[in-house]
Amino acid sequence: MKSTRLLIPALLLTAAAPCWAVEPLDTFSVRVTGYVTDFDTDLRADGQTDAGTRIDLQRDLGLDKNNTIASVGLTWRPFEKHEFGLSYYQDSADADRLTRREFDFNGTHYQVDTQLKADFDLDAYEAYYVYWALQRERWALGPRVGLLWYKLQLKLSADVDANGNSGGARVDNSVEADLPAPTIGGSWRWSPAEQWRIGADAGYFTADIDGVDADVIFSRIGVEWFPWENWGLLVDYTLRRINADVDKSNFNGDLRFVDSGFRLGVTYRF
Repeated sequence: MKSTRLLIPALLLTAAAPCWAVEPLDTFSVRVTGYVTDFDTDLRADGQTDAGTRIDLQRDLGLDKNNTIASVGLTWRPFEKHEFGLSYYQDSADADRLTRREFDFNGTHYQVDTQLKADFDLDAYEAYYVYWALQRERWALGPRVGLLWYKLQLKLSADVDANGNSGGARVDNSVEADLPAPTIGGSWRWSPAEQWRIGADAGYFTADIDGVDADVIFSRIGVEWFPWENWGLLVDYTLRRINADVDKSNFNGDLRFVDSGFRLGVTYRF
């Protein structure tokens, strides 16, 4: 009788415990996250005849480089070895401040102590394809081809005269650019235990596409926990760095753009 009394609770615990094991790859998944961003961006916007001054968006314009924004992504693996993914997020920042140094931006000269309003908008898209060449029970590995596409716009507004002194007419000055940034690298997924999965992606590319000569680095590492069979929680860290020379009608200059941060959210998978 004593052994029977001990066996019954053990059986109940076994029945209550989750019996699924998260596989390294999903057929389909949707992720909704809060992206805690950290942008480190500086650029130079040349005028028609004169070179511009390199400015830092945080130091020179007062734009906050930290923000928390929403991000959405999905993956689809229609065939055993072929996976496609898409993601998107949007960010914006604005600031009013007196300039602390003089600089030239897109053909306009700004003196020290000019009251300046800056507006920055960013739309970020990502598409990728992975060929899962190696698949085992607990892990998968394969080459990855991705495309990051950033749409950036920076607008400066100030009251300046022809010499750049404050108190003149209102001057609105803006640059915008579409930055296509392809990457080639690899992806890895590992399920070390039931309910847990670890993933990593990395890529690099250098190319001259449509007036944008850029070096691109991309990396991501994350952990997913699935307390329920189809629903889980995730946290990952992502780093994207672009160094680009841009020669386009609406932006002529160069740009150093670092987009990094943590994402925390939920995922649905099957």
